[in-house]
Amino acid sequence: QLQLVESGGGVVQPGGSLRLSCAASGFTLDYYAIGWFRQAPGKEREGVSCISAVDGITTYADSVKGRFTISRDAAKTTAYLQMNSLKPEDTGVYYCSADSRWRAVCAGSGDYWGQGTQVTVSS
Repeated sequence: QLQLVESGGGVVQPGGSLRLSCAASGFTLDYYAIGWFRQAPGKEREGVSCISAVDGITTYADSVKGRFTISRDAAKTTAYLQMNSLKPEDTGVYYCSADSRWRAVCAGSGDYWGQGTQVTVSS
């Protein structure tokens, strides 16, 4: 069974940092693009960042550029989202998604999704 499991969420003060992890179970991420998305209460899900499968091309939402960094480990089993200089508007449930199709992942149409991890930025 192919699964993605997010972890690393929590409560942090504005200006703080968190690193989210997206672990694959039942498969490796060698040939999968990865996307991170978030959904704040009362708002639609939005794309945060994507990383391509092979050459590591990354994209970021304008709201997180320069603060967030997406990456994947050499073992191809886990993807990460390093979040620095967090703001209250970064609060939400963060999801990772995987798919062999780069465009599908970045568009939020990936085949595989995790259950989400809560990030709360508050003083």
